[in-house]
Amino acid sequence: MLLISDISQINTPTAIALGNFDGIHQGHQQVIAPVLTTPTLVPTVVTFEPHPQEFFSNVPRLLLTPLAEKATYLKQLGIKQLVLLPFTKELAQLTSKDFINQILINQLQAEEVSVGFNFRFGYQRTGTVADLAVVWGDRLDIISEQVMLDGVRISSSRIREALSIGDITLASYLLGRNYTLNGTVISGQKIGRTIGFPTANIQVHPRKFLPRDGVYAVRVNSNLITNPANQVNGVMNIGIRPTIANSENQHQRAIEVHILNWQGDLYGSEISVEIIKFLRVEQKFANLNQLKAQIKADCTQAIL
Repeated sequence: MLLISDISQINTPTAIALGNFDGIHQGHQQVIAPVLTTPTLVPTVVTFEPHPQEFFSNVPRLLLTPLAEKATYLKQLGIKQLVLLPFTKELAQLTSKDFINQILINQLQAEEVSVGFNFRFGYQRTGTVADLAVVWGDRLDIISEQVMLDGVRISSSRIREALSIGDITLASYLLGRNYTLNGTVISGQKIGRTIGFPTANIQVHPRKFLPRDGVYAVRVNSNLITNPANQVNGVMNIGIRPTIANSENQHQRAIEVHILNWQGDLYGSEISVEIIKFLRVEQKFANLNQLKAQIKADCTQAIL
């Protein structure tokens, strides 16, 4: 899949899905699906970089799917190019009519368009789906608000809320897959190995949205894990590790994974950690023996 920041480099004509698509959750997938159906058009996702809210507030946003992850999921869905429209002062000042004519028609050569029902665009967000319908008519797909069978609304903000309280079941339900942390295994304090539970310390994208601090049952995926699925079960801790924290690292949030029934060297490798279940909150123990006993119990619970 092509990742394009220079709009002059795109392949045309296009069928485009417009939106932010952070998370590529089940609602986003409904918006993307229509652009995959016309063989003569290049299925394309168009989004803004940075996000308009980030541009106006100058406050970086934590992301469910940083760019590399977003691109991976879009490729799996069948998208051929992801276009990152540079959100600049000039773009922000385009009227909705100019955005349609200059960007969507002249540059993107969009022959089919798909958007969510509440998509807004143009100067001060004055453009609506009705403006798009005037141009594309029945070649415009407007996807209604997506609600699960039990009435839960699908949205990136709802997924963030679920992750923030450790409701992994709901987050996975709305995403349509397990929430995943991708990162590089880095060197840690190596205390885990002294108590019989060595851990892989994971460095993720600095803007990756992390779930609440605590202990989780996870599934670890790596090309270095030699079994047919390249995956094993594990227990992950996210937090400040209060039992072993010292004056230098007492406020540093870390991600550590103990891999069950597997031994090997993962340092420097890229791994993927699927979060399966929230087990408990992070807590401080009186000594390492108590910590060891609790980790053992966590491991038992993780494989149930």
